[in-house]
Amino acid sequence: MSTYYTAADANPNALRGRTIVVYGYGSQGRAHARNLHDSGFTVVVAARPGKSFDQARADGLAVDTPERAIPVADLIAFLTPDMAQPELYEQHIAPLAREGAALLFAHGFNVHFGQIQPRKDLDVILIAPKGPGALVRRQFEEGRGVPSLMAIHQDATGKAKELALAYAHGIGGTRGGVIETSFGEETETDLFGEQAVLCGGATELVMMGFETLVEAGYQPEVAYFECLHELKLIVDLLHEGGMAKMHQFISETAQYGDLTRGPRVIDEHTRTQMRAVLREIQDGTFAKEWVGEHKAGRGRYQSLKQRDLTHPIEQVGATLRARMPWLNEAGAAKPAAKPSAAIAE
Repeated sequence: MSTYYTAADANPNALRGRTIVVYGYGSQGRAHARNLHDSGFTVVVAARPGKSFDQARADGLAVDTPERAIPVADLIAFLTPDMAQPELYEQHIAPLAREGAALLFAHGFNVHFGQIQPRKDLDVILIAPKGPGALVRRQFEEGRGVPSLMAIHQDATGKAKELALAYAHGIGGTRGGVIETSFGEETETDLFGEQAVLCGGATELVMMGFETLVEAGYQPEVAYFECLHELKLIVDLLHEGGMAKMHQFISETAQYGDLTRGPRVIDEHTRTQMRAVLREIQDGTFAKEWVGEHKAGRGRYQSLKQRDLTHPIEQVGATLRARMPWLNEAGAAKPAAKPSAAIAE
């Protein structure tokens, strides 16, 4: 059974009066820095003059260069992209971080796969919100919180766990709950989820369904709605109440089709491939491949990405989404919409 922490388990005073340096001001970095600042912590964004520097200042945060910010940090939230981290660690953190400081990651990739080998005097911790940065910020502003994972790789000071929980509390994670894990478990499950289900699995399923309907002579616009647009309705139901809520809100016809045809599409061959994908993550094959692809200039990555971006479903989708401008409106997360007549009772 997982160890589960809430706000009652956190001691925010462990970080009050101490300097948190957020290095990396992208999706997660911006959300973390703003939430921590609004929680009353002392935050400095480490950035070079430019877009991130200007954005952090516009957000009302203190900003300084990595060379000046990192040496005064009690905790460094290292939130730059995975492939940039090893070089930046060697350039700025390894030589500049003060002895006994804490180094925090939001994803364990580089530590788990040995791309970064942290100094032994540093506390090395992980707080990984289970959602994108925009959601981490929005939920915080609404008084809610995105559940997070916590792991300790090194406890040099004996206070690593206390610091990790205080940080999770500061970004709103303890509102949604914090589950204790390891760098290895967080990394491997995160990569598997992205590759086999959330991104790779879902998008390939959507595109293949679209292609199957169009090849059979159905209108691309109708195929788009059935295979992509309505997916959100089902995902919202699953997110809010699991399989039980989905079955509650879809028709019996949809339920029967789900129960009898779903296993024909996602079958034992799929399970075999998922196991193979997981093995490649566990044994480091994927990490080695991705690091090598990055160092080689990302040619294959860009080519594969372009395939997705130029797929016919994107062309049809762009036209249809243009007629629904509210889809791109920024704002609070809304409750799940009622299922359409096609799947509702």
